[in-house]
Amino acid sequence: MPKINLKALSKQEVESFIKESGLPAFRAKQLIHWIYERYACSIQDITEFSKDLRDALSDKAYISNHVLLDRQISKDGTEKFLFELEDKATIESVLISEEDRITLCISSQAGCALGCVFCLTGKLGLKRNLKAHEIIDQIINASRLILPRRITNIVFMGMGEPLLNFENVVDALWRITGLMKISPRRITVSTAGIVPKIKELAEKAPMVNLAISLNATTDKVRNYIMPVNKMYPLKKLLDACREFPIPPRRRITFEYVMLKGINDTLEDAKRLVNLLKGIPSKVNLIPFNPFENCEFKRPDDEAVLRFQQILVDGNVIALIRKSKGQDILAACGQLKAKYTYGRKI
Repeated sequence: MPKINLKALSKQEVESFIKESGLPAFRAKQLIHWIYERYACSIQDITEFSKDLRDALSDKAYISNHVLLDRQISKDGTEKFLFELEDKATIESVLISEEDRITLCISSQAGCALGCVFCLTGKLGLKRNLKAHEIIDQIINASRLILPRRITNIVFMGMGEPLLNFENVVDALWRITGLMKISPRRITVSTAGIVPKIKELAEKAPMVNLAISLNATTDKVRNYIMPVNKMYPLKKLLDACREFPIPPRRRITFEYVMLKGINDTLEDAKRLVNLLKGIPSKVNLIPFNPFENCEFKRPDDEAVLRFQQILVDGNVIALIRKSKGQDILAACGQLKAKYTYGRKI
C-alpha cells in the first residue's frame, strides 16, 4: 500500500489520519505545526513525537519536499530557485529582498497556456497544473533555505495563470492563511484577466490582494500581445474589477509591461487614466525585460517617466517598478528561460 503524503492532506484529512492511527487529537495540531511552521522535511524531524511514534507513522506516511535543482543569486540580491516535483516536472520561484519585506514570487502551473507574446514563460506552453501542496511547498522550501530570515509577502506572479488552476490555488490560499498563518493582506494573486474566476475568487478565497496584468489600453493591442483578451476583452475585465469587493484602504494593482512603440505612447497613458476611473487602483509600470530573440524593446527612461506623469496628473497612483534579477532571468516574464520540462539544460 503506498504511503500517504501528509502535505497533500487538508487540515481535516490530517485530523482523520491521526484519529485513524489511534492517536489523540492534539497530535494532529502538532503535526500541522511542524509541517507548516517548523518546515519539517520528514516525520523523523518531529522531535515532539517519541522515536517509536515517528517510526510507526513513517511506516505509512511521509512528508514530501521539492528537490532544489538550482539556486541562483542576482547581483541585486534576488534569488531564483529551480524546484523539481515528484513527477520530475520543474518550476521556478523568485525571492525578492527589500528593506522592509521579503517577497516570494511563486508559480501555480508548470508552464503557461496563455501565450502572452512578451513573456518567455508563455513560450513553454502548459505542462500541468500544480496541486495545492506543490504551490505551498515553494514557500516551505524557500523558507527553510533562507532561515533565519522569514518571508513576509507572497505573490502568485510566477509561472502560470493562477485562475486557470482555480481550485488548487484557492485551496493553497486557505492553507497559507490558515496553516502557515500568513495574513491575506500580504498575499497577492495576479491574473491576466480570467473574468468569471475573478468574481469567484472573491466568493471562495480569503480576501487577498488582486493584481491584473493589463498591459494595453485598446482591445486591438491587447489581442495582439495577450490572446486571452479575445475571450475576455477590456470592458468585461474592467467591469469585473469594478465589481470586485475591495476592503477599505486597499486597491487593485494593475501591472503594465511597457513595450517600446506598442503600448507606451502618451495616448495610451491618457486612455489608461480613463479606463481606471471608478476603480480603487494603483498602476505598476514595468519597463519590458528583454530576452534572447525577442521582437520587443524596452522604452527609454524618459518615455516611462512621461507616461507615469500623465497617470499621476490624472490622479492615478503610478509606480515604476524596478525589475530585479534580470541577470539571472528572474524578472517579470523571464521565468523558465533555460530549462525544459523535468530536466536542467
